[in-house]
Amino acid sequence: MSTTDVPDIVRAACAELTVTDLEASRHFYVERLGFHVSAEEPGVLYLRGYEEFVHHSLVLRQGVTPACARFGLRVRTPADLDRAEAFHRERDCPVQRVPASTGVGEAVRVQDPFGFVVEYFHHMDRVERLHQRYDLRRGANINRLDHINLVTDDVKGSYEWYSALGFGLSETIEDDDGTLFAAWMFRKQTVHDVAFTQGSSPCLHHLAFAVPESHHILALCDVLGSTGEYDAIERGPGRHGVSNAFYLYLRDPDGHRVEIYTTDYYTGDPDHETLRWNVNDPRRRDFWGNPVVARWYQEASRVLDLSGKIVKLRERRSDEQRLTVGADGMGVNR
Repeated sequence: MSTTDVPDIVRAACAELTVTDLEASRHFYVERLGFHVSAEEPGVLYLRGYEEFVHHSLVLRQGVTPACARFGLRVRTPADLDRAEAFHRERDCPVQRVPASTGVGEAVRVQDPFGFVVEYFHHMDRVERLHQRYDLRRGANINRLDHINLVTDDVKGSYEWYSALGFGLSETIEDDDGTLFAAWMFRKQTVHDVAFTQGSSPCLHHLAFAVPESHHILALCDVLGSTGEYDAIERGPGRHGVSNAFYLYLRDPDGHRVEIYTTDYYTGDPDHETLRWNVNDPRRRDFWGNPVVARWYQEASRVLDLSGKIVKLRERRSDEQRLTVGADGMGVNR
């Protein structure tokens, strides 16, 4: 039994991607999606959405191999950094104390049992409010980072780990016996901050960014079509079953998957009940029953360890993908 208090996690707050062509990534994220550039350094861009009043939510760093370097969880107080360190050391996870860096204060960086590097931090620099600078908005009108979806070969173990860290469970995909195929978990009072999709791991499935309304997603599709960049569209637009959000999945120039996302729901009531989707329900991934492209299950971004090396992959095909029903039929006549 644990003897350590858990850190008080506020939300999923940032992520860092390694990209191979920073200018191509700038074009995709800034010119097309509409991120605001908070700062730039040689080989690095710091980006945020228009409702983010802190320094950044996305770091793009020039590198040799595309990967997710880490994702960040913001904690409520400086003392929660000590709690995060103790929590992970007690469970024999590698832990580093990281000095303050651009826009962010001191942090605790860990590698969890599933292979993901997670950074806990409290302080982030305040920046100019831009939420009413409509003259600056463009692209999809990105507001904020919403969630991080991870590919794991152990959905149940991931759920139990994040439950121990104080996350709530909003929705699941299960079979009739209660086997977990996917789980959505939250700290802020929306559907999720982190989610777990089954497959070869550890990998980043996608980063999701919230936009104001569905018409911003449709307008982005029109722009990508008119500029001949339609190959960036992987799946959607559509309506999720899980989360009820309107969505679009894109692939950036390095293949990192980005979801543009709007209109999920509130989960903050103390008696909030988990919504459990059956894995045979054709509406779970797309409420309208549209097919899910095969590569959405099969492809994801590799992740780096604490030393910056690619983590060895544990191969596993998604059991959910093997189902030949409804929206995930993979060629089944509809």
